[in-house]
Amino acid sequence: MTTEPLDIGVLGYRFMGKAHANAFARLPMFFEDAPELNRDVLVGRDQEALEDAADSLGFARTATDWREVIDDVDVFYNLGPNHVHAEPSIAALEAGTPVFCEKPLAPTLDGAESMAAAAAGADVPAGVAFNYRFIPAIQYAKNLIDAGELGEIRHFRGRYLQDWLTDPEAPWSWRNDEELAGSGALGDLGAHTVDLARFLVGDVERVSGHLRTFVEERPVEDGSETRPVTVDDAYSAQVAFENGVMGTLEASRFANGHKNDHTIEIEGTKGSLRFSLERLNELELLREDGRGFETILMTEAEDPYIEHWWPPGHVIGWEHTFVHENYEFLSAVAEDVAYEPSFADGLAVQRVLDAVERSDASGEWVDVA
Repeated sequence: MTTEPLDIGVLGYRFMGKAHANAFARLPMFFEDAPELNRDVLVGRDQEALEDAADSLGFARTATDWREVIDDVDVFYNLGPNHVHAEPSIAALEAGTPVFCEKPLAPTLDGAESMAAAAAGADVPAGVAFNYRFIPAIQYAKNLIDAGELGEIRHFRGRYLQDWLTDPEAPWSWRNDEELAGSGALGDLGAHTVDLARFLVGDVERVSGHLRTFVEERPVEDGSETRPVTVDDAYSAQVAFENGVMGTLEASRFANGHKNDHTIEIEGTKGSLRFSLERLNELELLREDGRGFETILMTEAEDPYIEHWWPPGHVIGWEHTFVHENYEFLSAVAEDVAYEPSFADGLAVQRVLDAVERSDASGEWVDVA
């Protein structure tokens, strides 16, 4: 185990860059056994914007080419758009540098397979950013399921609903382009749901999927032109798990009234549970001898991760999931041990996403890879 500070290099400084930089800053305040970090270098294309971001996010220096830093840092974070996940991540792994990559692992299954192969051949941790695994309520649910408290699982339902694209005049972004993003709501939101399905219930065997694009083109930021939307705005899927569980999955960026509603429902022979990201400090639980669902507030010191935060009843938020995630990943790096969710997990999710697309194209049930 290394006791030296870990020099962190980060590609990307917008939404996810801010989320992880905030987590880096919080770790030493609340997790006393976390590895010591050095926010070393921030990587991006626009030098002026990059320097402003480095100053704001607390990085010591900047670079405009990721090739300059992958040999020079102890950990490389790839938080860029989907189409830049593969090449820098593979190069860093081949250089022996641990990598943490945003989800989905890649825009395409081929890309994800190449990344997973590079991770398998590297003797360093490689992690994927499925931060919702590290919500206390989800960890608590995992413990209940593994202990058999819900009995034999029969049903899994997962939906991820947002409404930020309901306005047809909302501007075009890389998330609307198949070459840059790979898919729309399916990869952006559905990847999280598939990962939680695998984490809580098991692997998916077959799917029947449906994709839909509601707005075919969108204006660019300055309104001078429009660009085509080449990804899905929403998807739904029926899934058959390898262990016999029945499942339904859904995501939309057109769900009016839903800002960031990631909901999981699981029913077993002895009980059931429900969780919503918009109420992430709560878990609804039906026990075998219960008359109805009880709402458990996940703020007790014995609840997962909560001992690091506030007194009972003082809730945590979305940003804290990144603190938990980075604590686990960077501890794995410092201890030179494997980390989950790994690139292999990211590939398994990508195979399900690919199967949903293939099913939509064929109109039939398809096997997952």
